[in-house]
Amino acid sequence: MAGRGRLDDVPRIENKRLFMLRNGRWRPLAEPVNYDRPDSGICLAVSFADEYSRRFDCDTGLIPCADGGTRLEDWSIGGQLYSHAVFQTLLAARISEIKGILWHQGESDGKTEEDALSYEERCTAIHSALKKECSLDHVPIIMGELGPFLGDREDSRFAFYRLVNKALMEIAAKHPGYALASAEGLSCIGDKLHFNAASLREFGKRYFKRYMDYVG
Repeated sequence: MAGRGRLDDVPRIENKRLFMLRNGRWRPLAEPVNYDRPDSGICLAVSFADEYSRRFDCDTGLIPCADGGTRLEDWSIGGQLYSHAVFQTLLAARISEIKGILWHQGESDGKTEEDALSYEERCTAIHSALKKECSLDHVPIIMGELGPFLGDREDSRFAFYRLVNKALMEIAAKHPGYALASAEGLSCIGDKLHFNAASLREFGKRYFKRYMDYVG
């Protein structure tokens, strides 16, 4: 979710109504929004926010909480990443209205069959706890498939990614409050792992379309 799209590969999104949470306050959005690593770059959330802002004619803010390359285990309830996301969300809720949760994670859970097969149960448990703790039971979670290019790798590092994608589809089909965006046709930056900048712009728009399908 953090995004590794190269900043110079796509035009900047010009929208003065976009903001990002910094130190508990809304600041004008600037990319990279989610600076978790030195190679942080374009993420899908910005094009989603741009679509949202223009569709609803409103100021729109992003609450960056992602940490690239993490497993669900790293987001365990009460753990550091989970608690940070809760804290940031509650801060934002003091001065704004939370309208949705964007989730893209799972490559690292495709390394073992055990993690992939248990993904649905573990992921929904984390989401349920997060929504309850932040009083967001009414808020949809929009997820996205893992990149199809993971299947083109010469190694077997993410051998079970298809099982994770299956779990994501099962979550969206069986659990209320979820929608899933397709990653079909999207491309990587050349490493067969991270989406490129143009694909992330498109992915964000797909997330927004699924959001609109959900909210009606």
